[in-house]
Amino acid sequence: QVQLAESGGGLVQAGGSLRLSCAASGRTFSNYAVGWFRQAPGKERESVAAVSWSGGKTVYADSVKGRFTISRDNAKNTVYLQMNSLKPEDTAVYFCAADLTGRGTRSPYEYDYWGQGTQVTVSS
Repeated sequence: QVQLAESGGGLVQAGGSLRLSCAASGRTFSNYAVGWFRQAPGKERESVAAVSWSGGKTVYADSVKGRFTISRDNAKNTVYLQMNSLKPEDTAVYFCAADLTGRGTRSPYEYDYWGQGTQVTVSS
C-alpha cells in the first residue's frame, strides 16, 4: 500500500508561482515513480508531469514545459511540483499518483495509488 497526501495548493494571480508537495508513506518510496495530474471542472484528468523512481527521468505535458518542474527528494519521501508563470487555464485540482513499475509515464492507467488532490486556482 502507498498513501499519498498533496499540499501547497491555493489561490494565486496569473504570473505567480506555487509549489505543490506530495508526501508518501507505505512502500519504499524510492522504488516507484510519481506523477502529477490535474482535473478541471467538466474536463478529463490530464497528465502534468512525472518523475521516475530515481529522479533521472522526467516528462512533462506540452502545456507546462518551461513553466513547471517536477522533482523528488527520496530522503524525505516527497515529490514536488514547482509551478511558475501560472495561467488561469492551470486552474484545477492537482493529484499525485504512484506508479509501482517505477517508469513514470504520462498515462494515468499506469498508476496504482492516488492522493485526494489539492485545489489550485489562478485568477486573471
